[in-house]
Amino acid sequence: MTPPRLVLAVDGGNSKTDVALVSEDGEVLGTGRAGPFVPQQDGAAAAVSVVEAAVAALAPAGGFDHVSACLAGADLPVEEEALAREFTARGFGADVVVRNDTFALLRAGASAPWGVAVVCGAGINAVGVSPSGEIARFPALGPISGDWGGGHGLGEQALWHAARAEDGRGAPTALAGLVTSHFGTRTVEELVLEIHFGRLDGARLHELAPGVFAVAAGGDAVARSLVERQAEEVAVMAEVCLRRLGLLETPAQVVLGGGLLTARDPLMTSLLDTEFAVRAPRAQPVVADVPPVMGAALLGLDRLGAAEAARTRLRAHFEPSRTP
Repeated sequence: MTPPRLVLAVDGGNSKTDVALVSEDGEVLGTGRAGPFVPQQDGAAAAVSVVEAAVAALAPAGGFDHVSACLAGADLPVEEEALAREFTARGFGADVVVRNDTFALLRAGASAPWGVAVVCGAGINAVGVSPSGEIARFPALGPISGDWGGGHGLGEQALWHAARAEDGRGAPTALAGLVTSHFGTRTVEELVLEIHFGRLDGARLHELAPGVFAVAAGGDAVARSLVERQAEEVAVMAEVCLRRLGLLETPAQVVLGGGLLTARDPLMTSLLDTEFAVRAPRAQPVVADVPPVMGAALLGLDRLGAAEAARTRLRAHFEPSRTP
């Protein structure tokens, strides 16, 4: 009897890397976790080494029948191709498909293989897939490609407004107190200098994002303006994907993922409802409540042409409330 083919599903994110070994009948044979997947910072080879660490206890002899890798930092086709070559060269298997991590979010959260996904975590990105397989996406390279927000962007904006409030150039805001209390400095300027001289990693500014939402909920006008803009950016990205794919007038799911959206902040949720009602009234926003690695695994099963029962079995593993 021929043994079932094996899929290695990979969700490589800015904070952690999750992997799952899945048989073509949908059984999850094992999972693993390692550190951040950051090829734009560490390079493709070092990033794939993180996946190797996560897979160490799972790898079968001879590699996998298919590798479905959905990865942060794989923002352009040339980056997807370079990472796929690295996986192949490391002996993961001959059939490797690398996609941006937004594709995993979409496949995990939508009830069908098509729709739109917007991720708002450390950064922000979106992807859309039509029923016929057409794709709409963005370069997602930060401010230089027109992106705004995400945890790091909100943190930078909070510090910007806090600095101006402290020295008089801007409106008073409780964000100044948030910044100093969170990082334990006497003044905002002290924090600015700590970052400038490299004594504090500026990447930590993303830690301020939950506080921005709390300050906004307390009635601070400056903080609320940041949350309003973040909600607008999320809705705009979804709207543009839907328009590009000719789905703006079609009932279509928009899967929302990433820490800033899965937190289900009441103000953010209310603002998003308003934005979608205006920009894409036929869209059906869905907050993802399953791990994105499940989406990578579903894409892998799709690639193998697995039976629907296999997908149901896989979902039941990650969604305990469901039964196969």
